[in-house]
This record gives sequence, C-alpha cells and structure tokens, in this order.
Amino acid sequence: MDTVRSPDGTAIGYDEAGEGPALILVDGALSVHSTGGKSELAGLLAPHFRVCGYDRRGRGGSGDTLPYAVDREIEDLEALIDQAGGSAYLYGHSSGATLAMQAAVALGSKVSRLAMYEAPHNGDPDAQDAWREYLRELGQLLAAGEHGDAVALFMRFIGTPGDQIEGMRKAPFWPAMEAIAPTMAYDHAAIVGDRWSPPVDLAARVSVPALVMAGDASLPFMPRTAKALSEAMPHGQLRILAGQTHNVKPDVLAPVLVDFFTS
Repeated sequence: MDTVRSPDGTAIGYDEAGEGPALILVDGALSVHSTGGKSELAGLLAPHFRVCGYDRRGRGGSGDTLPYAVDREIEDLEALIDQAGGSAYLYGHSSGATLAMQAAVALGSKVSRLAMYEAPHNGDPDAQDAWREYLRELGQLLAAGEHGDAVALFMRFIGTPGDQIEGMRKAPFWPAMEAIAPTMAYDHAAIVGDRWSPPVDLAARVSVPALVMAGDASLPFMPRTAKALSEAMPHGQLRILAGQTHNVKPDVLAPVLVDFFTS
C-alpha cells in the first residue's frame, strides 16, 4: 500500500491498478477498500482505468487527525487526485457516494465525472425522527467507547435481525468493524447529516456529467432518492440496476461504470 499526505498531515493509504484515466473508488461506512467486492470491482475496472482504492481516514492503512471535518475528507480526495495527475473520475458507494458528490462540487474541474450508487438518504418525513434518534444513540455509544454496541445499533437500524447480529459479533471480522466504528459518526452525523432527506440543493451544484444508480431489489427509498438526485443535477442521468441490492455485484456494476466513464 502506498500513502499520500493530506494537507493536515494525515497519511492516506491507497492501492492502484491499471493504466489510463484516473478513477478513485470512495467507500461507504464500516468498510476499507480491500473488503467486500471492492478488490474484485477494481480488478474489473483496471483494464480501462488507473483505479485507486483508498482507505478513508480513520480506517485501515490511513491515519486520522481530530477534530473531524468533511472538508478534511475532501482534501484527502484532492491529494489523491493530485498524485494521479490533477483530475479524476469518482465513483462513490452509499455514504461514499454523498462524499463523492460533495467533492465534485468543492473541487470543480479536478473531478471530471461522477458516478454514485445508493447515496443513503430517505425523503420520507416519517423516517426523519428515527434517523435523528439513531444519531443520538450512536453519539452516546461512541462517546462511551462502546464500539461493538455502536456497530450493532447501526445493523439494527438498517434492519438486520437480532440473531444475525449476535452471530456477526462472534465472527472473525467483527473486531475490524469495531476498530473503525468511530468513523460511523463521520459518515452518518457529518456527511449524511441530521437532515436525512436527499440533498437536492447540493446535487443541483454538480456541474459535471453524473450517473446516479440504485438497485431495484434494494430498500424502496433508494431508487426514489437516486431519481431525485439525478433530476436535480444539470447533467445527471439515472440508472436502476435490475436485481441489485445495496451490496451491488461487481460484475454487474463494472460494465455500467466503464460505459459511463468512457462515453
């Protein structure tokens, strides 16, 4: 793993593969760039792009510098873009999609195209109180150092059955999730924010071509959010992927990204 220094001195760890235009993959909550299907996705994209997978600050091979601010994460992305030559495509998943959208607005011409999959915003007015209560409980657990309970809280919030959560707590991967639990506050309280509804005002400021995606087998609000964001963007387009959940399959996603970024 290589590292680049963000302006505040934080070391950001990343891996690169392939040649061509730079494409940076921006992860969502509770993940590092080498987990799940991200390595497979990078491998499928590498024949077409110079693919950069990185660990967001506070995770894996990257450091952290407090206090946290979303602007620092945007500076991390800018540092990665600069080391890649000064401009890049961005693909963000989940809360990483919201971060990528914020970076596309803040960094101007340094982000030449933007792709997003299921930015986790819910416009249902009845859901707002539940989100704010989740953020309140999350803050209390993290402040008390109860990282495992904080991860479990999030799992319950997204609908994971209790018996599955108990099984996960005994699994080998659970300590790694606990280790990066504090970054849930970065994703949920800071990046998504207490206004859970789709940030159409931000989307309206995305000046580059943007592809906004969701799966038709995902939570019902995800396609609605993708539609709202894509319609707010001056150059946005919507793509609903058949049979896909929030954990989109790399072999389904990769051809869609290749088509968008090379069109």
